[in-house]
Amino acid sequence: MRAVTFQAPNEVRIEEKPDPRIGAPDEALIRVEASGICGSDLHIYHGRVSIEPGFTIGHEYVGTVVAAGDGVTRVAEGDRVLGTYGTACGECFFCTRGDYHQCDHRRVFGHGATLGSLEGAQAELLIVPNGDLTLRRVPDGMSDDIALFAGDVMGTGYHAVVETGVGEGDAVAVLGLGPVGLCAIQAANAAGAERVFAIDTVGERLELARSFGATPLHLTDDDVRAAVKQGTDGRGVAAAIDAVGHPDALNLACRLTRKAGTVSATGVYAEPINLHMGVVWIKALTLRSGHANVIKHLDPVLEALAEGRLDPGPLVTHHMSLDDAPEAYEIYDRREALKIVLAP
Repeated sequence: MRAVTFQAPNEVRIEEKPDPRIGAPDEALIRVEASGICGSDLHIYHGRVSIEPGFTIGHEYVGTVVAAGDGVTRVAEGDRVLGTYGTACGECFFCTRGDYHQCDHRRVFGHGATLGSLEGAQAELLIVPNGDLTLRRVPDGMSDDIALFAGDVMGTGYHAVVETGVGEGDAVAVLGLGPVGLCAIQAANAAGAERVFAIDTVGERLELARSFGATPLHLTDDDVRAAVKQGTDGRGVAAAIDAVGHPDALNLACRLTRKAGTVSATGVYAEPINLHMGVVWIKALTLRSGHANVIKHLDPVLEALAEGRLDPGPLVTHHMSLDDAPEAYEIYDRREALKIVLAP
């Protein structure tokens, strides 16, 4: 099979690898028909994640079940399926509490030995462990583009909103309008937010946020703090979502949030940062962080996608061949694409 492999910082390659085979009763073998390039894949691409050269990368996928072990009962051979970015055991202390994202045995596709040595989804074939927990049938009529978002990006945006407790009439700020941030805007609207402030520096992304009903604010051209204060009767937002993963974004999120509000650090952090803890403390902010609990939220997200209450379709800007993955990564790295879907 062909697969996209990490070679060195800023270098990926298409390689021929042996076809994978089912090795455990809970596994399913998927013929991948669409895979996505995610912002977190850039951390691998830039060398920020320790990963072995030659390892297959990618963690977003839609495809058809080619074979399934005896322990897989939720999907069957021939089913069109989507899956989550990682797996969980379903049985440990954390899984029994519904905290699948903190499973003692969690593994993430395409991240090498650091996160479980689970080969990635940017390939023609993919082995999926714990198929009953990880996979779902794609609803009839749902496109690959839409289904691809359920197992990671929309699930992450949804998680960020749900974990902050956003509800009817709340004001929300979303910092960073990549795919996760834009999905968070849709999720906040679906949760009943009265107003969503969308903050970024890229004009096209700000306009897309406006089309989703958000109030766009340019990070440097606008006085963001003044605009949010004016738009919330001086209080600040009930919840701010840092979808960037940068200390400046997190600090601004804390400044924009009202007293006793909640900040979600949804962006990926890999290094120590400086955070003004005095602001967090004096305002009695709640800080939520970590991997998104996409497995927990998969069914409600999929239902909302099927009903059209969430629609990430406008976020897909490029369709490219798996063979063009090296070029696709270069395009994505230059921020010339919002979401790239690869097809074998």
